[in-house]
Amino acid sequence: MEQEAFPYLLEIKLNQELAPKTGLFYQVINGGISGSTSSGGVSRIEWFIQAKPDFLILALGGNDGLRGISVDETKKNLSLILETAHERNISTLLAGMKIPPNYGFAYTESFSQMYFELAKNHDTSLLPFLLEGVGGNPKKNLPDRIHPNPAGHEIIAENVFQHLSKILSALP
Repeated sequence: MEQEAFPYLLEIKLNQELAPKTGLFYQVINGGISGSTSSGGVSRIEWFIQAKPDFLILALGGNDGLRGISVDETKKNLSLILETAHERNISTLLAGMKIPPNYGFAYTESFSQMYFELAKNHDTSLLPFLLEGVGGNPKKNLPDRIHPNPAGHEIIAENVFQHLSKILSALP
């Protein structure tokens, strides 16, 4: 349900807690598509920026990792999205992901490290792990143990808010 998803919860939190300090109204447009990979993000970024966003939260790559897509391919795709945002002067928060060790230690470590490298290479803010406190916690996920339940979405909204509010408060 849309009202239980973290983008909706984040918008409420931004407008209740940050808007009184900044005098701005925040609208969060949820561009997420369940099962989407970074290549899907590349194919949709031009469409999304037609809305002329002031800020982009890039939270892609997790499904790439779960599918074993090469880290180089995922990194290339995320880099293209970050470059597109930068070219349009859209500030960005990159939300990092971690994956279970199904594809071995080297892949898992390379995947996790990719987000730090992208943030450094593109001089963008990084939330190291979007699902902190949610990933791997059966009480915060649906029975599939992959997708967050409503309680998990509340934690994700808080995770994003903690990083995003600092960034937004510092913007001119």
